[in-house]
Amino acid sequence: MTYRNLNNDELAILKSNGCLAEDWDHVLVVEGFSPDRVRNVYFSGRNKLGVFDGKIKLEEGETVQCGIYHTTLHNTVLEDNIFIASVQFLSGYRVATGSVIRNVGTIAVTGKTTFGNGTEIEVLNEAGGREVMMYDRLSAQVAFIMATCRHNEKLVKQLEKMIGAYADSKVSEQGHIGTGTEIRDCGVLRNLDVGEYAKISNARHLEEVTLVSSREAPVTVGAGVIAENVIIQSGSVVETGAVLKNCFVGQGVKIGKQFSAENSVFFANSEAFHGEAVSLFAGPYSVTHHKSTLLIAAVTSFVNIGSGTNQSNHMYKLGPLHQGVLDRGVKTGSFSYMGWPMHIGPFTAVIGKHPDSFDGSEFPFSYITEMNGRSMLTPAMNLFTVGTRRDTEKWPNRDRRMGDDKLDQVHFDLFHPYIISKVRAGLARMKELREKASKEQDMVHYKGLYIKRLLLKTCARYYEMAIRMFMGKGLMRRLNSLDLPVSQKKLLRGLQFDRDKVCDRWVDAAGMYLPEVLYTRLQENIASGAFADTAELEAAVAGLAAETDEYIWAYCAALIEEWHGVPADSWSPALLAQIIDEGAEQTVKCNNMIVHDAKKEFDIWSRIGYGLSGDADGDFAAVRGDFEGNKFVTGLKKENEEVLEEADALKKKAGLVK
Repeated sequence: MTYRNLNNDELAILKSNGCLAEDWDHVLVVEGFSPDRVRNVYFSGRNKLGVFDGKIKLEEGETVQCGIYHTTLHNTVLEDNIFIASVQFLSGYRVATGSVIRNVGTIAVTGKTTFGNGTEIEVLNEAGGREVMMYDRLSAQVAFIMATCRHNEKLVKQLEKMIGAYADSKVSEQGHIGTGTEIRDCGVLRNLDVGEYAKISNARHLEEVTLVSSREAPVTVGAGVIAENVIIQSGSVVETGAVLKNCFVGQGVKIGKQFSAENSVFFANSEAFHGEAVSLFAGPYSVTHHKSTLLIAAVTSFVNIGSGTNQSNHMYKLGPLHQGVLDRGVKTGSFSYMGWPMHIGPFTAVIGKHPDSFDGSEFPFSYITEMNGRSMLTPAMNLFTVGTRRDTEKWPNRDRRMGDDKLDQVHFDLFHPYIISKVRAGLARMKELREKASKEQDMVHYKGLYIKRLLLKTCARYYEMAIRMFMGKGLMRRLNSLDLPVSQKKLLRGLQFDRDKVCDRWVDAAGMYLPEVLYTRLQENIASGAFADTAELEAAVAGLAAETDEYIWAYCAALIEEWHGVPADSWSPALLAQIIDEGAEQTVKCNNMIVHDAKKEFDIWSRIGYGLSGDADGDFAAVRGDFEGNKFVTGLKKENEEVLEEADALKKKAGLVK
């Protein structure tokens, strides 16, 4: 862009329009500049102005002439066709074409800044020691590694080096306001970097903030927001009085309704309203919607936090040192309380008050309740609830991230080696506890949890059901990957697996399932300096997802060998058909148990409060419908038919039955 000094005619028009300057020689313009579109502006420092000959349509639908009105400018570069009005002080910014800035107190860069990049966030432990260094392309997986692998000093130093270099690349004394952005009715915006098509409306105070906004995934910052040292990723909304300090907000996140957070990270599609978070690592799909809810010093993903949920993370001795782990799919009941440290297994519901520490990580799909001051564990029962099924179905459909640039790697599978490895651990533990317990015992005690002895055998059967479902689904998935039909010899060859890829230990790295061997390899590569920069690290993490398929099949095949006592190279058509049938039958049985659970929503007790103007049954039916016609119920029944039909069709296609 070529700039020149004002000519005499342009200078005269500006002066007649009420404009003033410290030095008119430092006001530069491009050819085609329209001085009549600049009124009551005070210039200081060096300012460069574009062409203002167009019009812009505002959010309210009103169309305005581009230009600069009633504003103070200091060291700015203003591109073509923007609208700036009633800005008390705009300093140190390049404002891109099509942007609107109006009725704002201060927008200024106050010196060299990284706009929040490189800020350390003290997650999980309020006292420090698990810092995540944020940058504007931070993923849940990189953050998880940085927070949880502190024992690997070389790894942490390499991550800090790469992220530090990235943050250094962002150092500037000039801020940027991207194309099509609208900023209106705000207080103080200091050291703010804004991508394209962002919307900032009625924000109170933003400082050291980056908005990674784009046309296809704009960022919105709304009324009353206060944010300091914050990065907000694409497609996210922070509004209605949210207060954030030292926080990272990932893609497709929603935060508002007076929610406050400090030293916390929120990754893909999380939602946080009304409550409070401190040192929270909120992995993908972490949801808290209620007042009087505190999430503190915890790591979560796919969680749903009930109203009034609260935790404590210290014992009034050495301070707030303790942390909690809520594995994916955890739910908390209203006013549940958890005294850290605790570890709660996947898809477990926590109800009641639990001041004493426990470790339920080996028992997925459980209920943890409180009875007479004890934390009671009921294993496996959450496998058959409506809530678990609905959650696993809705998550993929609620991905608000737009475009192909999705930073967090998110896996949704319910029956996956990570989950089944937990199921198997729980199954083995219950067998051990059952064998050691005497018949006179009412309860057994394990890692801070109490389990009714008689449940050990019953609940073990439910875990066995999950294993059979997993084996059946895994075998069907493998068969469908083959080019059927084939000869039995080729079929058997296609079902073989690499024994070096049998991995019994899996990791849920903030929403991404990984065999421990790949996770360890990634850590080793980071520590060795194998990645030159954060872009190479990002590509390596994304590439791991494709590598896991063979590990998943190897785990499933090895489990089939162990379960049925037959090596893979000796699997018969009859055995394969049996595994498919058992998986389908157990899936139908599980679905029927979920249907039975759903039926409770239509019983007589669910009708309390209906019929205020007469017929309770009629009122209930009008509002809630009936059980047989419920969409969720009919969907499960249809699925049962499809599961059996698919199993029969696949067996025939694979030549397992005549």
